[in-house]
Formats: sequence, structure tokens, C-alpha cells
Amino acid sequence: MTLTLVAASVAAALTPRAAPAIFSEVPVDPDSEEATRLLIEELSKAPYQAAKPTLFDRASKAFSDWLASLTIGDGNGIPTIVSIVLLALVAVAIIAAIIVYGVPRLNRKSQHHDILFGEADYRTAAQLREAAEQAATREDYAAAIADMFRSIARGLSERTLVNMTPGTTGHGFATRASRVLPELATELVASADTFDRVRYMRKPATREEYEQLRALESRVRAAKPDLAEATL
Repeated sequence: MTLTLVAASVAAALTPRAAPAIFSEVPVDPDSEEATRLLIEELSKAPYQAAKPTLFDRASKAFSDWLASLTIGDGNGIPTIVSIVLLALVAVAIIAAIIVYGVPRLNRKSQHHDILFGEADYRTAAQLREAAEQAATREDYAAAIADMFRSIARGLSERTLVNMTPGTTGHGFATRASRVLPELATELVASADTFDRVRYMRKPATREEYEQLRALESRVRAAKPDLAEATL
């Protein structure tokens, strides 16, 4: 009798409209075998079958359970497969950044562009200053002026006070440097004029012009910059 009531209750709960028909078809006191048959027949009907999970539902749940089982450490971390994907994306981003911007240097003060006023020049500010002094000793004032002006530019670039891009001209540098060292603005612009005249116009260079540029380089190294205008 108990199994009969269970079968009838299930049928009534799941298909309310069919409940009267079920009760009318169920024998008054079916035996256990008959009650089981009636329950199986009822649950095999379309409304109950439609409510069962589909093959896709079962497959999705199985995949979700498997993915959730792939955890790191104590099981509370990010799924391993997700971690692998994230690490791969980070690696790709780093490689792309290196390709576009180059390998970052550890010493920020040593950063400078190898192209200086349209020419490849790998020398430091100190090396350029030394080359200028040696040229002046030989009385090659054109070379001395060119290297001393480059030394000024490279020095401010090494100090990250002025951003020297490959296309920066002498006057472009003087304009940027004047913002960082406003008290030397007039001399910086004049030094750019001298550099252009000697380097590009091939005008004669004098010892006096070189000495003026040498003195300016010394003052630039000793001057306190306006940091608000740095790297412009």
C-alpha cells in the first residue's frame, strides 16, 4: 500500500492535470509489482522525459566538473588551464613590448637614443666631451664644436631631463633644454646656431666659439634643472 501511495503522489505532483486519470486507473489495492509497473509507465511519459537532462547538458556538466577539478595547490586557486592561458597572454604581451620598444635598461640614467642629430653616435656625454677637447687640441674647431654640442645634448638625455628622439634637431634640442634650464635659454639657442652653422653650413669655426660652447657645457652640467619640465 505504501508503494501505491508513493506512485500516486509522484504522478499527482508532477502532472497535476493528469492526477484524476491516474487515480481512476490505479487499482484500489495493487500489489507491489503492479505499483512499480504503474510508476515506471507514468515516468516514461513525454512530460517527464522532456524534463530529463539532454546529452549536451550532461556533457557540459561533465566538462565543468573536470575544469573545476584542475586547481592549483589546495584547490582554492584559479583552474590550471585558465592559469596557463593567462601566462601565455602575459608572455605574448611581454614579447610584443620588447619587439616594439626594445629591451629595457636597468639604469635609467644611461638611457639615450643612439641617433643624435640625425647621425648614429653611441658615445656617452663624457666621451663626446673628451673627443671635443682632443679636436680643439688639434685646432679642428669644427669637430670640437660639433662634439661639444652633442655632449651637452647627450648629457641632458642621460640625466633624463630632455627626451632626445632620432629626429630631434639642434634647435629642437635647444628649445627643450631651455624649458629645463631657463636661465641658460639664450646661450642654448646661440649654441644651436653655432652648431648648425659649422656642421651643416660648413662655415669656418673659431676657437672663441668653441670656448663659449665649452663654458656652456660646464654650466649645463652644474645647473639645477626645472624638474617640472623634464623629459619634454
